[in-house]
Amino acid sequence: MKLGLLTSILDGWSFEEAVDLASDMGFSCLEAACWPKGEAKRRYAGVSHIDCERICKDPGYASYVKEYAGEKNISISALAFYPNPMDANPSVREEAVRHLKRVIQAASILDVNVVTTFIGKNQYRTVEENIELFAGTWEGLIAMAGKLGVKIAIENCPMLFGPDQWPGGQNLMCTPVIFRRLFQRIPAENFGLNFDPSHFVWQGLDYIKTVYEFQDRIFHIHFKDIKLYTDKLKECGVLAYPLEYMSPKLPGLGDVDWGGFISALNDIRYEGSAVIEIEDKAFEGSREEILRSIALSKRYLSQYL
Repeated sequence: MKLGLLTSILDGWSFEEAVDLASDMGFSCLEAACWPKGEAKRRYAGVSHIDCERICKDPGYASYVKEYAGEKNISISALAFYPNPMDANPSVREEAVRHLKRVIQAASILDVNVVTTFIGKNQYRTVEENIELFAGTWEGLIAMAGKLGVKIAIENCPMLFGPDQWPGGQNLMCTPVIFRRLFQRIPAENFGLNFDPSHFVWQGLDYIKTVYEFQDRIFHIHFKDIKLYTDKLKECGVLAYPLEYMSPKLPGLGDVDWGGFISALNDIRYEGSAVIEIEDKAFEGSREEILRSIALSKRYLSQYL
């Protein structure tokens, strides 16, 4: 298992600074944030450490990215872009798909061959309607990626946290029941998961059983934790906005059973990349705090790896 870092937390760092940081801290890989240029529409989005549009047009830049990371013994585990390709707004949907195609092409050019992303969802439609929308949106994208030798790894985050994502959330692929239905609908071998156990904690789902069932579909791993505040949950109930009763935390500061989860990954002989995703508001005050959060997360997880 290769331990790495998702670079979204390094907003303001250059590509070179991100690679240098990963190398200096003893990481093996980076999941490189690859949003298009422009203003971020949510926290941790809008960050870009590799310009995919430029990768597709400039062979010299592509060679530089590969060589710089290689010289520091850092592999790029995946190119990361987490939009909503099934948004209710057609213009948002079209732009997401357009850039996602660029990211897929860039992953092939860079020999990264994994793109981490969201399926997306029309939050105002039923699950059944969204499954039909999924087929129309993703069949071509997954086929395109397959021809280029690129795996599509979908993170299982419901993207349902507050009122802007109410009522249905913005990512359909968030439970084992849905995994089965979507993999049956598009059974392509390059279509799989970027699995994050933290999103199962607050949904009451079994992330360890899921590792065993979907072992052939796990292409990438996120190490992030969630703290479920049961006292708050008893006050507001499961129909409240989820951020009213839970909070993303550094690994080890929440409720994920890391020993059990990593033991399951070892059981299935998972030898891919597992990257730390920092989304803990308690560590966002400064660059120094961000660096401390990365160091603390790495130190905690290193006991299991």
